Amino acid sequence: MAIEIERKFLVANDLWRAAAHASVPMRHGYLAPLGAAASVRVRVEGTVGKLNIKAAKVGISRAEYEYEIPAVEAEEMISTLCTGIILKTRYYVKHGGHLWEIDVFEGDNAPLVVAEIELASEDEAFERPEWLGREVSDDRRYYNHALSVTPYKNWE
Repeated sequence: MAIEIERKFLVANDLWRAAAHASVPMRHGYLAPLGAAASVRVRVEGTVGKLNIKAAKVGISRAEYEYEIPAVEAEEMISTLCTGIILKTRYYVKHGGHLWEIDVFEGDNAPLVVAEIELASEDEAFERPEWLGREVSDDRRYYNHALSVTPYKNWE
């Protein structure tokens, strides 16, 4: 089984921007409703289409499967079959031997900025960058699928 081990944090400031070495615009939507056994996401990352299935579980570790699909088909599915469209730009930052993914959300989820790090094990040590804020790995509201249903702008 493919397992993703990922920790998610808020971003405290913009100091990460100077270290970003790449970025990609992303647009995605969901084929399965929030509350199903899995999130089923269709995404276009720049010019690449992807189908992603993740266990609908809150926490650091969960089953994940991802497949590349034709971008044209991904765009068609997003436009005709998906709900809860998420728009964001993902920036890549190397720090302390790890690759951080910084998601800058757009539209109804702006000005939310979230940093994610994938690890080899749940207890793997990593260096915390100075721009890293509070951990939100166990807060369902910050998961993309939840944001697609209840956007950041609607939070109290």
